[in-house]
Amino acid sequence: MQTWRSSEWMMMALAGFFLLSAPAAWAEEQSGKGAIVEGAGFTLYDMESIKGFDAEKVERDPVCDRSKRPRIMKVEPDEAKPGQKVTIRGENFGTKECFHGVAFSAAGPAKIDHKFINDTTIEATVPDVKPGMSFIDVVAGGGNARSKGFLVQPK
Repeated sequence: MQTWRSSEWMMMALAGFFLLSAPAAWAEEQSGKGAIVEGAGFTLYDMESIKGFDAEKVERDPVCDRSKRPRIMKVEPDEAKPGQKVTIRGENFGTKECFHGVAFSAAGPAKIDHKFINDTTIEATVPDVKPGMSFIDVVAGGGNARSKGFLVQPK
């Protein structure tokens, strides 16, 4: 009589599991009633991947590169009065569709009037805030960048 070690039992059990589950999974996939989720070990039944899928909308949606963090190199001028425009130069501001906005720390969460020029240039209007030091934040698809100090002059 042959004696089986525990490792041999484990291998036999695993082989039996794969032999029994593979034909069932193949049959489900062929029947169209379920979809095998590769590597997940389960099947989804009667599921649509995207409700209301619109191929044209997907084609028009921008692809934002989240791997490139924006960086502010220079703000011109480096001091201005409320209502004046400043030019923010840097890199990785992204595309117009992926650009989120500009913020002045002195203004809090106020919406700042800005114009996206290109991947390296933004124009913004200094908000109506108390005079003093502020920071300018640029928020893009890859994150945000903060300028060195910016002086808001009295009106």
